[in-house]
Amino acid sequence: MTTEKTPPHVSESHLEKYRQQHQLRLSYMPWLYARLKPSHRVWAQAWQDEWQAYLQAMENIVIGKNCFIAPEARLFAEPGRTIVIGDNSFIAADAVLHGPITLGSNVSINHHVTLDGGSKGIVIGDDSRLAAYCHLYAFNHGMSSTRSISDQPVTSKGITLGCDVWLGAHVGVVDGVTIADHAIVGMDSVVTHPVEAFAIVAGNPARPIGDRRNKS
Repeated sequence: MTTEKTPPHVSESHLEKYRQQHQLRLSYMPWLYARLKPSHRVWAQAWQDEWQAYLQAMENIVIGKNCFIAPEARLFAEPGRTIVIGDNSFIAADAVLHGPITLGSNVSINHHVTLDGGSKGIVIGDDSRLAAYCHLYAFNHGMSSTRSISDQPVTSKGITLGCDVWLGAHVGVVDGVTIADHAIVGMDSVVTHPVEAFAIVAGNPARPIGDRRNKS
């Protein structure tokens, strides 16, 4: 593997600015990380190794092999709220993850996604994709009229996404929901009930509109 060299006509300061911009591009489009040329992979790998080591030292986070985590993402995993990230997964910029959360292998968390595991946690299976601005909250507040919202008890049932699940942009998932393997949820939907395997659902609340097995 070769190392990156500065072309004769490019200054070191210009190269550094270019690399900073390249890092920002990767943070918001992390699928590009796997496509880097060997010369760029050298500095990008070192950048990621340093950042991931920091995260694992500061929080209760377990990171698999060949992952990408944008430094602009926010991961919080205090004792009892571990975050586990499977091999070949990525987390893009401005995502906010609060454990307990378990991501399988090859999971994509795109920019501005929010995952809060409550006390019971969020589990996302292998090969699943969460588009930008999805928000999953594995907890809820009580709604009794006898006390203010700020004083309501908090409950948590947990959220589970199976393998090969795709959530379109701006999808919301409420506490207690299970989305089975191979399901798709359309953009801007709110999922309030379980979703069956291979189902395509959309709307608020999300309802079945199709089946993946009928798609060519």
